[in-house]
Amino acid sequence: MVSGFWWTAAAVALVTAQNATLAQTSAQTAVQPAPLTLERVFASPALTGARPRVLKLSPDGRLATLLQNRPDDRARFDLWAVDTATGARRMLVDSTRLAGGPLSEAERMNRERQRIADVRGIADYAWAPDSKRLLVPVDGDLWVAGLDGQVQRLTQTPDTETDARLSPRGTYASFVRDGRLFVADLATAQAREVAGESAPGVRWGAAEFIAQEELGRFDGHWWSPTDARIAVARVDEAPVNQVTRAAIGADGTRLFTQAYPAAGTANADVSLWIINPDGSAKVQVDLGPDKDIYVARVAWALDGKTLYVQRLPRDQKRLDILAVDPATGASKIIHSETSATWINLHDIFRPLKDGSILWASEGDGYRHLYRLADGRAQQLTSGRWVVDDLVGVDEKRGRLWFTGFADSTLESHVYALDWQKPAAKPVRLTAPGGWHEAVMDAAGQRLIITSTTPRQPAQVWLADGTGKRLAWVIENKLDASHPYAPYLAAHIEPLFGTLTAADGQAMDWRLLKPKGAGPFPVLMQVYGGPHAQNVHRRFPAPIEQYLVQHGWAVFQLDNRGSNNRGKAFEDPINRAMGGVEVADQLQALAWVKQQAWARADKVAVNGWSYGGFMVLKLLEAAPGAFAAGIAGAPVTRWELYDTAYTERYLGNPAKDPVPYQTSGALRDATKIADPLLLIHGMADDNVVFENSTALMSALQRANRPFDLMVYPGATHATPGLELHTWITRLKFLGRTVSPTGY
Repeated sequence: MVSGFWWTAAAVALVTAQNATLAQTSAQTAVQPAPLTLERVFASPALTGARPRVLKLSPDGRLATLLQNRPDDRARFDLWAVDTATGARRMLVDSTRLAGGPLSEAERMNRERQRIADVRGIADYAWAPDSKRLLVPVDGDLWVAGLDGQVQRLTQTPDTETDARLSPRGTYASFVRDGRLFVADLATAQAREVAGESAPGVRWGAAEFIAQEELGRFDGHWWSPTDARIAVARVDEAPVNQVTRAAIGADGTRLFTQAYPAAGTANADVSLWIINPDGSAKVQVDLGPDKDIYVARVAWALDGKTLYVQRLPRDQKRLDILAVDPATGASKIIHSETSATWINLHDIFRPLKDGSILWASEGDGYRHLYRLADGRAQQLTSGRWVVDDLVGVDEKRGRLWFTGFADSTLESHVYALDWQKPAAKPVRLTAPGGWHEAVMDAAGQRLIITSTTPRQPAQVWLADGTGKRLAWVIENKLDASHPYAPYLAAHIEPLFGTLTAADGQAMDWRLLKPKGAGPFPVLMQVYGGPHAQNVHRRFPAPIEQYLVQHGWAVFQLDNRGSNNRGKAFEDPINRAMGGVEVADQLQALAWVKQQAWARADKVAVNGWSYGGFMVLKLLEAAPGAFAAGIAGAPVTRWELYDTAYTERYLGNPAKDPVPYQTSGALRDATKIADPLLLIHGMADDNVVFENSTALMSALQRANRPFDLMVYPGATHATPGLELHTWITRLKFLGRTVSPTGY
């Protein structure tokens, strides 16, 4: 624990209540736990209980809203509200009552890039400023919902409307249709096109592929606070290589021509314009002389008199914040960050009424909060830990709330800080031993906190600024009525520890194993890539409980290159992906094999996406070390992956191809001697299917046998196929390593 941090009495009370509830429920169900089947793991209702998404507070603070999945369909979400005064819950919008059309390919891919490809029903919503209406997109059309449950259809066209937004003052709704930006006057429900053109490959108002997939920017237009102006991105994909993607499905093959900017090739030409709500008074933003840039973030000052743009060059080693005059488009740099490796983007950018900006920087090696004012950066937090997100601000009181890792790399907590007091230290508002996330109202008065621990699936509650619980949003109590209750007596909590990497840095590990001395076969779950953390104190996934109940130990390590541990922990992968990550995982493998609970000859490794790439690199680096490997949707040639992600870590292959040659998984593919299962969706537009066909060809030419499962029509996340993918894995492991119970 970091010295100087405190946690509140409310947090103490909460964790005490959670422990008491768990003990009581365990006692009630301890007679004989029900057998957990693989089919039940993926059936409805979800074993972890309600799975809320998109938590928000109404502008007046009276309602907490969320998307909640249905008990009979874990993938379909409806819009619910909780009265913040009484705690009363009610459904605002029933998604089954709103019939939309089939999703367009563009919307399907948008959801894929937001990692919500499996979501049906309502995927997002927006509050009107008067707190009386909400904008609700459903299946490609837009609806306006009132608090009385009545809904009004705003659009009804054969085309899909995407990127829907409400203007800050609630006068307009804006959306993108067929690459053109439309604005609707909510008083008349009449929409008009305000930005667009007929040139092929040109789109207005929506984020480009790279912004969505790799920069974390999903917006393509931004309303000024006064509703007077709109900043709009124009995306021209003419420079981008056009690839024909075959979405091979059960009913045939559909061909999609997709502008895919592979590493070393041209990106889309992205420019920024400012217009009136009727499309008039258009001016272009001066983004500088270098056209090969990324528009990383866009935001307005509170008075609408300045537009802020965050700009990255192609090599991503510098970030500039531009202040733009909306009347002329003229810009100037007000702040810059540089890095010898790469700049990590984030969403911490909060303009204040006094003209200053709350910001985050990794200038001292860890992401911390700063206040930018008058050309200077005042550091507000410090230490060998990372701030994750800025949750809320009460500018009048000089108080802010953030999430971060000040107490443990395994635990995300909510903290409060009086930033105007020089000696003030962050105060922890959430209880130790778990993972906590939060959103807050604009006034900085109410929090919605989501918490989970290794003993308790996610709970959501409304809190005041001190973290005191005011009302449950979703209690998700582990009582006899909970979906997990029949299996609770057999619940296994994870163990945690650290290993020391070759450079002396601590690496966190997590282990679930059956009761008893063992030894047990081991499944090492690996991801290993940047911008991800997989070892944390959260409620274990039900599939892990299934594996443990069938005799497997499940082990996971966050190797160097992983997120939330500072820049020095991430930077070793610079120009060398598949290097230190593999060395760290092999070090963990050697440690696992030395443990009395492990069968040293029965250790398998499983990973997806970057984790699939890691499985291949591990099998190539250490033939015979693993009993088997399962590689899902693996990258095998980094030249096939996109510009922003790959060049951030490996550089531009058009200038230096060597890091790509050493980091790829094809050059040493013939060294794979252990049983391998390869899995891939045949319509994957992220890690394209060609990655796997290239590996298949290399292994076949070398007469190396392998198992294969491909999914017609499935994208990168294989939505709806989780059960089958695990049946496939378990049958493979049962043949090659040890019985799996399936």
